[in-house]
Amino acid sequence: MIMKRNKLSLYSVLLLMLALTLTGCGKDNTGEENAKQEDLTIPAWERYASEDPVTLSWYVNYSWFVTGWGENLVSKTITEETGVYVEFVTPLGNEENKLDILIASDTLPDLITLGWWEPEYLEMIREDMVYSLNELADTYDLYFYEVADPDTVNWYTLSDGNIYGYPNSSYTPEDVASHDNIPSNQTFLVRKDIYEAIGSPDMTTIDGFYNAVKKAAQMFPEIDGKPLIPVGSHIFEVEGNVSFDQYLQNFLAIPFEKDGEYYDRNTDPEYIAWLKMFRQLCEEGYLSNDIFVDQRTQTSEKLAEGRYFCLMYQRTDLADQEKILYANDPDSIYIAVDGPKNSRGDDPVLPTNGINGWTVTMISRKCEHPERAIALLDYLISEHGQKLTYLGVEGITYDMVDGKPVLKDEVQKLLNTDREAYDALYGADSAYWMLQDNVMQLDWQPELQEPLKQMAEWTYPYVRYLGQYDITIPEDTDVGRDLMQIKTLWGTTIKKLLLAPTEEDFDRILREYVQQRKAIGYYEIVKEETRQMQENKRRLGLEDTGN
Repeated sequence: MIMKRNKLSLYSVLLLMLALTLTGCGKDNTGEENAKQEDLTIPAWERYASEDPVTLSWYVNYSWFVTGWGENLVSKTITEETGVYVEFVTPLGNEENKLDILIASDTLPDLITLGWWEPEYLEMIREDMVYSLNELADTYDLYFYEVADPDTVNWYTLSDGNIYGYPNSSYTPEDVASHDNIPSNQTFLVRKDIYEAIGSPDMTTIDGFYNAVKKAAQMFPEIDGKPLIPVGSHIFEVEGNVSFDQYLQNFLAIPFEKDGEYYDRNTDPEYIAWLKMFRQLCEEGYLSNDIFVDQRTQTSEKLAEGRYFCLMYQRTDLADQEKILYANDPDSIYIAVDGPKNSRGDDPVLPTNGINGWTVTMISRKCEHPERAIALLDYLISEHGQKLTYLGVEGITYDMVDGKPVLKDEVQKLLNTDREAYDALYGADSAYWMLQDNVMQLDWQPELQEPLKQMAEWTYPYVRYLGQYDITIPEDTDVGRDLMQIKTLWGTTIKKLLLAPTEEDFDRILREYVQQRKAIGYYEIVKEETRQMQENKRRLGLEDTGN
């Protein structure tokens, strides 16, 4: 059995305690009660598989999640093995509004998956709207303690001694230190054929970047009759644009802390110098209006057409479009290259997820079958469940060759060419990602295939553990409200900075931003961020060396 992170078997300890209890001489230990308790030593999903099937509703707080249940191989197998059918619920529009309505109306579905940083996570706990997972495990399924990662349980256990949600895509500092094949999602990408046609220039310096963008736009003004978009990015949102703030700052290795204090990355001189270059590109017409107004759907369409020359982007978000480009013309794909660097030429510092993971999954107290919900959760986080949701079914989607899983040729081909069809037919490769364990899956990961291989491998040398800087300040506190106001202020400011008519206007807008956030209460926020950072380091066992 593959064991995660040198896990001590808490399960074994619990079983020993249970055995001692059962062999005691208390008069209440009847044979019927003993049998009931002994059943808990078996994974609950095995016990429930022969019982009447149930349907559980599962809210996933992402409007883009559209994978169904019951038609593909993986979901059918899960239902066959657990007796659980899932009905997914997703927001049609604004995620926060949908979830807030469910909370306010007290109509939460059976399971809920949302970002760990979202305020509704703690709100549902405070309002006693979700079960503690340890409560359900103790009552229905001790198997939870066998398959749950002790580091994760410890991290997510609150001051009341309970754990209310289980994360996906979680990494510890030890995971990052002990693996050289953990990727980051953050990449600087160029369209391969255009980049090579302009001489594969060095784009790590401000001048080199500026000149490369201008040359690409001049040599390739159109792509298949449509205007080239010289610089692409993620969408502009209320709190900013991750491409032009977080990603760019990480490429430039802007520190998160200095002298033991949480650092103001948004006004770092190296970062501001690069923003000024982007402002100049915008003034000269090389930042297309499209990037300021497009939403994810429009960006995806333009990616599939190969209309961007370069972009700071999350590589997994263009995987499907990359496959389309690769099928049409392998030279038209996007490849990762060294992009913006600071004036010292330092390597990028790219994050993977921290111990918080990406999302957390919770079980609502509205759930009529909490015993089946915890059994399903335990099934999915187990080695068996992870292998199924990642690889599919042995003999159908993959074979074991010399102890390693190898995808069947037709499955690999479909995965590489038509993700939508793959999900509809097989539903593996973490189509159901809500409880995926990326570290466990590394043991089964087939060799990466092009066109996605190069993008992922480019990030390997630059990945660092940065989870100590994951900060959450509740929005219903004074500091939290101030932080939200400052985040919104930055969201409007960064767009103004890029669109500023002159450098003088840029400087004025930046000064106003600094003054306004100070008036809101910026320095109190820094104190709280620093306190949480130091506490995170303590809990993670990281030395306080700063960076």
